[in-house]
Amino acid sequence: MNQNKNSSKLFFASDYMEGAHPLILQRLMETNLLHTAGYGTDEFSESARAKVRKACNAPDADVYFLVGGTQTNATVIGSILRPYQGVIAAETGHVSTHEAGAIEAGGHKVITLPHKNGKLDADSIERCIQGYWDDANHEHMVMPGLVYISQPTEFGTLYSLDELTKISETCRKHNVPLYVDGARLAYGLACRQNDVTLPDLARLCDAFYIGGTKCGALFGEAVVLPQHDFIPHFFTLIKQNGALLAKGRIAGIQFETLFSELPMNSSGESGESAASDMPLLYEAIGQNAIDAADRIRAALVEKGYEISFECPTNQLFITVDDTQKERLEALLELSFWEKLPDGRTVLRICTSWATDSSDVDKLIEIL
Repeated sequence: MNQNKNSSKLFFASDYMEGAHPLILQRLMETNLLHTAGYGTDEFSESARAKVRKACNAPDADVYFLVGGTQTNATVIGSILRPYQGVIAAETGHVSTHEAGAIEAGGHKVITLPHKNGKLDADSIERCIQGYWDDANHEHMVMPGLVYISQPTEFGTLYSLDELTKISETCRKHNVPLYVDGARLAYGLACRQNDVTLPDLARLCDAFYIGGTKCGALFGEAVVLPQHDFIPHFFTLIKQNGALLAKGRIAGIQFETLFSELPMNSSGESGESAASDMPLLYEAIGQNAIDAADRIRAALVEKGYEISFECPTNQLFITVDDTQKERLEALLELSFWEKLPDGRTVLRICTSWATDSSDVDKLIEIL
């Protein structure tokens, strides 16, 4: 797959620059002219829900397919919180920075906490929640009603199972739900440093979503509520928030494909005998991005670039001066991250499920 036919630049700005995995496109074409019920009540969506439940080891979970990440976060967070509550998030969290105030527009405050490499820790969450109740004026304040984290984080870092477990224990101690944004979850699952599985998320979280838009789908996210009816009338709330697809089967087919076993075994041969050993497409789709990022990361270190912060997934951040920035941006589509007080710039290099190895070779030559 050559992602750069219409430009002389190499594209490493984000992980949703391409369309969809060929298996998804193939399945959409195969089913294109079928007549099905709408709004996700079709047989493909039901099959996808069953496959997601199985992968998460959460047989009673409610599974819903929404349009995109911001709509998903706004809908889930707004549906869980009471009018007087806010959501705890890292000051770098997606809902705190890159969602145009969607949570605040829904009437809820984002209660931001300091982060370490993009992550919250259980102690800071404990201090925030307990601090609210210890304040004699807490009735005049916004109550912490939900904790939001993402896996991977905005910085491409990962919560370990131990970190996630401690956060979950703190939330349950205070009866505050835990919600995990999994926009790039496939890349986290593929990362060799990761020790958090889908069943772990279902066991430790009250709500989470499995990202499709950035992980091989045309669009769409799968919200998983491990406890049945955790959000009453959630279907209606999805509709109210403009996140419900009339042609729901389009999202259902995509997740049914993502949560199907790969059609080939490790040697590239098809056959039912190896089926039990085959990973799900979603579990494997992020590996290309991780392999590409590892190659680029090694080249950055070898060439003496300043790594802004260490992260093991498909996002890489470098700090450059104006001369470096100008030279790189003449040849590469990268993502601006932030301007530092000393005048230098942090740029993001992002790989995806579809990153072409020849483009990685060219990028390394440019570096």
